[in-house]
Amino acid sequence: MATTPTTSAAIDEADFDAPALPLDRYDEVPEGMEKVDGELVEKTDVTINHAAAQGNLVYAWRSYIISSGQGGKPYPEAPCRTDQQKRRPDVAYLTAELLAQYGQPNIFPQSYPLIGEVASPDDKAEELFSKAREYLRSGCEEVWLLFPENAIVIIITAEKSLIFTEAETVNTQTILQGFTIPVAELFA
Repeated sequence: MATTPTTSAAIDEADFDAPALPLDRYDEVPEGMEKVDGELVEKTDVTINHAAAQGNLVYAWRSYIISSGQGGKPYPEAPCRTDQQKRRPDVAYLTAELLAQYGQPNIFPQSYPLIGEVASPDDKAEELFSKAREYLRSGCEEVWLLFPENAIVIIITAEKSLIFTEAETVNTQTILQGFTIPVAELFA
């Protein structure tokens, strides 16, 4: 569902008729939204299972970053630019090298190297796979698609796609080397 929030310029009390600034003048993407095809689109239908999987992935990546000493940071809902849109992936990992290079801008200027997207019940598979390809074209090296309702993780890189079920252990392919986690733990 596309929504366009009303955004107005800073005004004083005497000027209540100030025109709204065009959305392309803003470098921010409002919380809970992505800019898709030039329009702000609300990220909707987040379930408890979705939120749990997102939180579990952030926690697992962060714990591994600390224990392995690889550095970098995981972020929930951190905005980035792709070759087409301004996106807000559910989970994003920024390497220590990119963190040193870019710092922490309001919107990361490319896709994060490792991204996790958690499917909501109303997400269309075709749209999730399109989003994964968009991330990969824009600097991402590895995308994790998590399907909490079915306890499945699909990893997509430029070279391959892998499917992991609840009884299996999933592992990173290109970024955050050595990270593994049982799929069942992601959806616990």
